[in-house]
Amino acid sequence: MSSGAKQPLQSSLRVQELLYGLRISEVMTHKVFAVSRNCTMRDVRVIMRNNEISGVPVVDNKRVVGIVTMNDLMNALEEGALDDCVISWMSGEVQTLAEDMPLSFAISAFGKFSFRQFPVVNKANELTGILTFRNINHALIRELSRQLREMEQQSENPPEPDSLQLTRVYQLARYDFENGGKASSAIKKFLQSRGVPPKLVRRVAVAGYELEINLVAHSIGGMLGFDINEERVKISSHDRGPGIENIEDALTEGFSTANEWIRSQGFGAGMGLPNVKRVADKFAIESAVGMGTMVQAVIYLKQEKAHEDQ
Repeated sequence: MSSGAKQPLQSSLRVQELLYGLRISEVMTHKVFAVSRNCTMRDVRVIMRNNEISGVPVVDNKRVVGIVTMNDLMNALEEGALDDCVISWMSGEVQTLAEDMPLSFAISAFGKFSFRQFPVVNKANELTGILTFRNINHALIRELSRQLREMEQQSENPPEPDSLQLTRVYQLARYDFENGGKASSAIKKFLQSRGVPPKLVRRVAVAGYELEINLVAHSIGGMLGFDINEERVKISSHDRGPGIENIEDALTEGFSTANEWIRSQGFGAGMGLPNVKRVADKFAIESAVGMGTMVQAVIYLKQEKAHEDQ
């Protein structure tokens, strides 16, 4: 497998993978204009106009209790009710996002809900920011620029033909068991061609394969990334839902949510994530119901590094 210049699709997927590695707190707008329940719609109009924003969260002791959008403001204006308190016009059912969530979960939320902005809260459920699609677009531009600089540096200093450096991102589709396993097989061949010890190759292959099948069997599609250098192999998977209700259960051997059809294909034995955790030197998983799951496994190629981290 060549480790030369990236193909356009690989570059595009690599950018997505980089984006998905960001946290909401790194992308959101930290300066938030919020109002209390007793503020009037006229106050909201002034805030929106002066700050060129299209929505204002309503808070009570820093907790989000509602949001006033441009549509709410227009309705109040048509009714001549600008002196009403915002509680009469705000939307009380507000979907918030946690600031330490991966940005990929927020992207899923924009796809799932019709909202154009989401208030962001901390672990105490206090308002700390607001996330719009504009924030995500800015992050995309920033990551594209960074990716371009990396590509320029690589073209100036290309890796040796037999170098142990490779970045690959694969897209996986739901229930595509015919192609499930091909990505981990390709990475296995690459590592073998570079003389990586068989035991380490097997560990990488197991982790990659299990995550690959997990994406095919349990998500609505996602990405599997391999980032390899002389020190380690980092394998990451990102999907777009449905999320895991109980991560502890999901890491228990034999626990499975696979339906009968998946089991009939020979999958869904409940060993996928436990196997990934078992073979990895470092393992991390995050999930939110309805928004997706991220898993990352690191296997050190120089095993003394693994012992240093333990």
